[in-house]
Amino acid sequence: MRSALFRSFIPAIHLLSPKTLTLAPLVPRSFTSISRPMAGPEGESMASPSPLSMEKQFEGFRANLEESSSLRERIRVVAAEMESVTRIMHSNLLLVHQSLPISEVLEKAAGQIEKLKGLYGRLAEILHECPGQYYRYHGDWRSETQTAVSLVAFLHWLETGNLLAHEDAEKKLGLGDSEFGLDIEDYLIGICFMSNELPRYVVNQVTAGDYDSPRKVLKFLTDLHAAFRMLNLRNDFLRKKFDGMKYDLRRVEEVFYDVKIRGLSPVDAAQEQTQQT
Repeated sequence: MRSALFRSFIPAIHLLSPKTLTLAPLVPRSFTSISRPMAGPEGESMASPSPLSMEKQFEGFRANLEESSSLRERIRVVAAEMESVTRIMHSNLLLVHQSLPISEVLEKAAGQIEKLKGLYGRLAEILHECPGQYYRYHGDWRSETQTAVSLVAFLHWLETGNLLAHEDAEKKLGLGDSEFGLDIEDYLIGICFMSNELPRYVVNQVTAGDYDSPRKVLKFLTDLHAAFRMLNLRNDFLRKKFDGMKYDLRRVEEVFYDVKIRGLSPVDAAQEQTQQT
């Protein structure tokens, strides 16, 4: 049966003239695929976005950046006022190195803490307009916060002889809000700044006749340095400031040993008097 069909098919081919027999041109597959839109991962078309959708997207970017810039400018205004207050507070605390009544010096410096607390309140109100973006703008007031912590901690140490705890620092500066608290690294850097004031304080106190001051400061700095050594510091700036603390400790040790060798330490004098009696 196949042979019969084949014989009937051959004459039909001969009946076709060369003019009527045309073949479709061969086109490479790569050229035919150009006109087809590319498909996405789920078979969706990946055609270029229209100019209108692109314009809409960048219009949103423009509005977002303008809003962020306006917010950052308001934050920097408050940060500049904070810097001014901390500068006044620092100048007040510098009077402790002179022969002035300590109570008068502390009272002047403490008056600036309420101003700082009010400024942090204004800062918190601004940040409430952009919840969840604390660390986006944190760098705009970080330096001022570290300085504020160092001054408040030094004032606290002059009053009590103890370290200002992180929680107490938050309360003094009005930073107890969960959305706007005191960053731990800012607190630690501020404490390192505070330790820089102690060697100069010791020297001036000995000059003024307080020979027991080196012993007290040395004990405090030794305990503080040992506490910092418990931390695995990954922040380069914080680690550098902590490294500077050992030089503060060494300077205080030199003053302490100098006072001790000269027999000026009240503790040594009391012990010697006890032995004689």
